[in-house]
Amino acid sequence: MSVLIFVELDNGTIKKTSQEAIFYGAKVADMLQTSATVLAIGQASEEALSSAGKFGAAKVLHAADDKLNHENSLAYADVLTQAVQQEGSKVVVMAKSGLGDAVAARSAAKLKASVVSGVTDLPEVTGGFKVKRGIYTGKAFATVEVKSDIKVLVVKKNAVEVAENDGNAQVESFSPTLRDSDFAATVKEVQKASSELSLTEADIIVSGGRGMKGPENWDPLVDLANALGAATGCSKPVSDLDWRPHHEHIGQTGIKVAPNLYIACGISGAIQHLAGVNGSKCIVVINKDPEAPFFKAADYGIVGDVFDVLPRLTKAVEATK
Repeated sequence: MSVLIFVELDNGTIKKTSQEAIFYGAKVADMLQTSATVLAIGQASEEALSSAGKFGAAKVLHAADDKLNHENSLAYADVLTQAVQQEGSKVVVMAKSGLGDAVAARSAAKLKASVVSGVTDLPEVTGGFKVKRGIYTGKAFATVEVKSDIKVLVVKKNAVEVAENDGNAQVESFSPTLRDSDFAATVKEVQKASSELSLTEADIIVSGGRGMKGPENWDPLVDLANALGAATGCSKPVSDLDWRPHHEHIGQTGIKVAPNLYIACGISGAIQHLAGVNGSKCIVVINKDPEAPFFKAADYGIVGDVFDVLPRLTKAVEATK
C-alpha cells in the first residue's frame, strides 16, 4: 500500500519539480508508515531512474513503451490508474504542472479519488487527512479535509525543503495495458523552447517589463541572468509586443512560477503578473518609479534605472565567484 508518485521526465532525467514531489511523497509515506513508489513514463536510463532513491523512493515503476514517449494525459492517466491498482496505493502525489494537473484530474475520475491541487505543506494524518493548499492565486490558504479512500495530491514547487541522501531505488519494468482510444490524437512535431533553463524548473528568474524600453536593450538583463545561472522571463505586454518569445511570458495567462528568487526589472506589477509570481520565495523589484505597485509585493526593492542597476548587480555577482 505504498504512496505512489508520478514523475515527469525531461531528456531522460527526472525533472527538478518531480524530485521535490518524490521527497514530499516519501515524507507522506513515512507519516503513513509505508513506502514510496515512483511511476516514470517514457524513455530514461536505469541509472537516472534509480536516482529517485536519493529523495526517499524505494522503488520505480518504469513504463517505457514507445507509444508513451510523447506526453499524453489520456494515456498517462490510464497508466497511473493501473499502477495505483497494482500497488494498492491510497495516496498519489505529483508536481503541479500543465501535465500534472491534467493527469491528476483524469486519473482521479477513474479511481473515484479526491484531488487537492496547489498543496503547500505536508498533510495532517492524525484523526483524518487534512491538507493545506493555496487559493485565490496564492493570496490565501485553505485547509482541506479529504475523506475519500484514494487521495491525489498535486504539490506546488517549494512545498518542502528537499534533502538528498545516498540511496538508490529499485527499478522495475511496468507494462500497462494501452488503449487505442487514448491515442486518437497523435503528436506530429515537438518544438522545444530555446532557453536552456525551464521557467517552471528554475531556482532563479530574472524578468523584464516595458521598462526595458525595447528588445534591443535586453543584454543587461540577460547578462545578470547568465551571471546568476538564472532563467529569463517577461511580462505579458513584452511578449505581446514580440520583444521576447511568448514562452517567457509569466503571469496569470502565462506561466506561473515559484523560484527561490524572482528579480523583476522594469515591471510595474499588474495584478495579472503578480498572480504568476506570488509563489516565489523572495521577490526583488527594480523600478525607477517608487510608486510602482510591485514594491508592495516585494521582499526587497531598488528604486533606480534598470540600465544603471543591472550592470552593477552583474558586476557584484561576478565578483563573488
